[in-house]
Formats: sequence, structure tokens, C-alpha cells
Amino acid sequence: MKVLVVMPLGEQRGGGELMLWHLMQQEGDAAKTRARWLVVFLEDGPLVASIRNLGIEVRVVPAGRLRQPTHFLRTAGRIAALARRERVDAIFGWMSKAHLYGGVAARLAGVPALWYQLGAPEARWSGGSWMDQLAARLPARGILTVSRAGADGQACLRPARPLRVVYPGAELERFEPDALPAPARARLQLGLPPDGPLIGIVGRLQRWKGMHVLIEAMPRVLAAHPKARAVIVGGEHAPEPDYPAYLERRARELGVEGHVLLTGLQRNVPEWMQAMDVIVHASTFEPFGIVVIEAMALGKPVVAGAAGGPTEIITPGVNGLLTPYGDTEALARALLRYLDEPEFAHRVGARARERAQEFSTARYAQNFVDALGDLLPEKVR
Repeated sequence: MKVLVVMPLGEQRGGGELMLWHLMQQEGDAAKTRARWLVVFLEDGPLVASIRNLGIEVRVVPAGRLRQPTHFLRTAGRIAALARRERVDAIFGWMSKAHLYGGVAARLAGVPALWYQLGAPEARWSGGSWMDQLAARLPARGILTVSRAGADGQACLRPARPLRVVYPGAELERFEPDALPAPARARLQLGLPPDGPLIGIVGRLQRWKGMHVLIEAMPRVLAAHPKARAVIVGGEHAPEPDYPAYLERRARELGVEGHVLLTGLQRNVPEWMQAMDVIVHASTFEPFGIVVIEAMALGKPVVAGAAGGPTEIITPGVNGLLTPYGDTEALARALLRYLDEPEFAHRVGARARERAQEFSTARYAQNFVDALGDLLPEKVR
């Protein structure tokens, strides 16, 4: 089946764009994917060239702002014309914004529409954001979600559509510990202190990702482990330019500034994570959490938020620990359990590595195409 995928973003800003990249990487294995892709970007950017370099058919149809109705309809019309010309079997919106265009284009082209809900509407908005509510009202053969939590949130919107959960995957080969420098060597190469526990967190610097919660847990950790350090790996998020300064100020207020390192954006994330002893994922409500899988693939003991996707990945006390968002005492207790009980931390890390193998990008691509085949008419499959 030939599927036209509508992607609003032309550069990688988070996990959603990475998921598209992972899917497109599997294009060469036709026996597994059973699909051909045509990706339509609504803006130009580095991701366009990256996908094109994989041998995927790519177009750019600049969309402008949603609040320009004339431009919106023109964009949807261009996508519909392309769909007819290329004889695609379906149009797939990569997130709710994409379905606003893709759903209209599919109706104009006379083909089925589907889309990927990459968030969890119920978690952040009462009844869903206006964009989620509008996307839900547009016709669709079905909606894919990244977790059961996302499916539960989407199910609160009307009208109801068929839902399928398709968990994302991680590039497990990049997070293979035996292919990376040993942790001590990674510390040395990155200029990190050679001794003392390193507690890491990886992600864009956004408040909902909870970097400040880790900083606020550090005083209690340091009382038991004076050489411990928090390593925060991630670049600034344009809509929250003040958050990095807030993190630095909060560390000073708590007297832990010498034990908190903000590295900024890093491209060699596997090496940074390999150097860490414990990895934290402190988001308020994570729809899935690819970085959780990456940390687990390295065999690291992980503390993640007790809501959303991580609860579907981690079995507490077996392959990780979960704590409520914003609960600095609970986070500190979980960190101290790992640091005070190295045998427990080692056992959890080993089981975490086993669990991560279930989330390969190949399995993700296969499940994705299976879900499309299940939702689309039989003549399309």
C-alpha cells in the first residue's frame, strides 16, 4: 500500500520526529513493512533532507499559519491533488496538527485518513486541546497512539474513532553498552569527575520534563553521598527561554550549584548516558518516553514518572522505579535506594536491558504497518 504521510515539522525537536525517522529507516525491508511512503512536509528543514537521503519520496508543501483559512485550504488542496496524482491508498497525519490538513485532503482526494496521536489529551487538558478536539472531529478510519495512556486520553474526545496502540522503538544498536566506552572511560572522555555517583537526566529543557525536580532532590541525596552530581543533558526550548536560568538559580538557592552540571545540547547522547550511574525521567506526564527505553537498553537503573507511558514500560522494583511527578522526597528515596543498594541497582539494570529489547525500531515499524492494515479497507491492505 502507498501511504502519504503529512509531517508538520521540518526539523527534529522531540520524540515525534524521531519516530518518523525510525519508521522511514525500515523502508528498505519491504517484506516487513509492506508499505511505500510519500512524506509531505509542511515546512522545509534538515529532517526533509534526512528522510530524502533514506531513499524516501519527499515533497514540501509550505503550510503557513493555521489561522490563515485561505492558505490552509490551499495547502490541503495541494496535498489532495498530490494524493490523486500519486494514487496513494491513504493519507496519514503525523500528529493532530497534521491531521487537520491530512483529514481535509483525504476527503478531497477520496481516500481514507488516519493519524497518530503523539500526546495524551486527557493528561494535559480538560477535554483535550482545541487542536486535539478539532482533529478528533475530522473523519478518520482510525487513530494510532503511542501508549494505552494516550489511547485513554483520546477516547475521551468525540466522536469516538477506532484506536490502536503502537509503541515507539529505540535505536537499540546505538545504546548497546558493549559497543560504547566503559562508564569510567566515558567519564574521562567527557571531562566528568572520575568518582562519585552521576545522576543523569536527558531531554529538552522544559518545565514539564522536571529537571528542576531532580535538582530539588539533590540536597537529600548529597546528605548521604556528598560526591554525587546531577548531570542535565539537553538544549534550550525556544518557548521557555528562561528555564535554564531558573535551573541554575534553583541550584544556587539550594546550595547544590557545585553538584549540578547543565551540559547543553549534546549529539553524542549514548556516551553521556553510558557515563551515568542512574538515569532519571521526571516528566509530569510522558506519552511514552523513548529516552526511558534508551537508558534501559544501556542497563542503567532508571527512575521514571508514575504516569503515562513509563508505567507501561517499567515494572516497579523489577526493571526500574516510578515516582509521582514533583515529589522530590519520593525521587530522593528512589535514588538513594539505587545508590545505597548496589546489588539491587545492578539487578534492576540487567532486567531493564532485557525489557528494552522488546522496543526495537524494527518491531515498531512492523507494528505500525500492521495497525494500518488492520484499520484500512481490505482492498487497500
